[in-house]
Amino acid sequence: MTRIPRDKENDYTDAMMAARRDFATEQSGTVLHHVGQTSIDPALLPGNIEQAMGAAQVPIGLAGPLLVHGEHIDGEVFVPMATTEGTLVASYNRGMRLLRECGGVTVTIVERYMQRAPVFHFDGARDARDFGVWLDANFDGVKRAAETTTSVGKLSHIEKYSVGAMLYTRMNFTTGDAAGQNMCGKAAFAACQWIAEAYKGPLKGYTLSGAIDTDKKHSQLNTLHSRGARVVAEVVLEPEKTKQLMRATTQQLFRVRNVSHTGGMLAGTSSNGLHAANALAALFIATGQDAANVAESQASISYVDLRDDGSLYWSLTLPSLIMATFGGGTGLPTQRECLDMMGCVGEENGKGMVGRLLEITAATVLAGELSLSSAIVAGDWVSSHDELGRNR
Repeated sequence: MTRIPRDKENDYTDAMMAARRDFATEQSGTVLHHVGQTSIDPALLPGNIEQAMGAAQVPIGLAGPLLVHGEHIDGEVFVPMATTEGTLVASYNRGMRLLRECGGVTVTIVERYMQRAPVFHFDGARDARDFGVWLDANFDGVKRAAETTTSVGKLSHIEKYSVGAMLYTRMNFTTGDAAGQNMCGKAAFAACQWIAEAYKGPLKGYTLSGAIDTDKKHSQLNTLHSRGARVVAEVVLEPEKTKQLMRATTQQLFRVRNVSHTGGMLAGTSSNGLHAANALAALFIATGQDAANVAESQASISYVDLRDDGSLYWSLTLPSLIMATFGGGTGLPTQRECLDMMGCVGEENGKGMVGRLLEITAATVLAGELSLSSAIVAGDWVSSHDELGRNR
């Protein structure tokens, strides 16, 4: 079998990256000139990638200023968005202008947890029920065992769901500035080992994850109980400024929101927002997030209220926004620069900057919802894509 070149002693060098590009060229006939053009020091990559051969270059556009009134940021910020979709940055830029002209967007982080979901197995449902009672009574011991594996993660609470002879649990952790999936997996494993030794009832065994943590996929459970951060972004749109900037009235936007909500229900979509994934994918790539977490994070709940004075209250709730300012790809050079330009690196008043990043992200998503809704109403959705979104 033909094997990809590897160096067991040190696989993270310029020489090994070049060797793998040469190998790929031999196998495919394609010269990987652009793939090899990267400023990343291979020595930075352990823990981020295996068998590295180069980098994917994605253009980064700049949108803003975005005016955010949060509990971690209160002011203007410019937002880097990595994308290859024409019109996307322009659209978000337009939505940010409307938000700014209407006084800015208020953002609230309601809660933030990461989960791992062990399942405990028994001979019958009563044994599972009795174990659930024991688990509540011994929460402190479970918590101590889990937290021996991490200096950052803290076990907050455990949800319980009985099914047949099984007790499904959902262990909820706070994770500091990290997203924390791996952190929680390690902590949950330590907790399960402690439980297996400490519980004297008829426990047959456990499965470390029974899938109700719904990693890398959206679920109704995440909508209700949150995974990552539950963040709410709100704005009150002024009638005159909305009409002037977006060529759409607040009444028209209220109506189109209802049309979209009804259509989404008809189609069975996972949320009633329009396109949160656009902003999230662009920000995730620019700031080094786990891009697969867009699958969970994109779920959004839009709520609008047309007020008597003609103003339009618009809120967007993201119940499962998974982001970090520490760990994963956030430490790579390009991604670190993008985080730094938004003030999302380091600490402030003894706290990390993940809250600031979450608030900026939710506000950005709301800007995109307003812009796309307005484009649909004004009839320039297709024309703008035709003008800016085609490589001629």
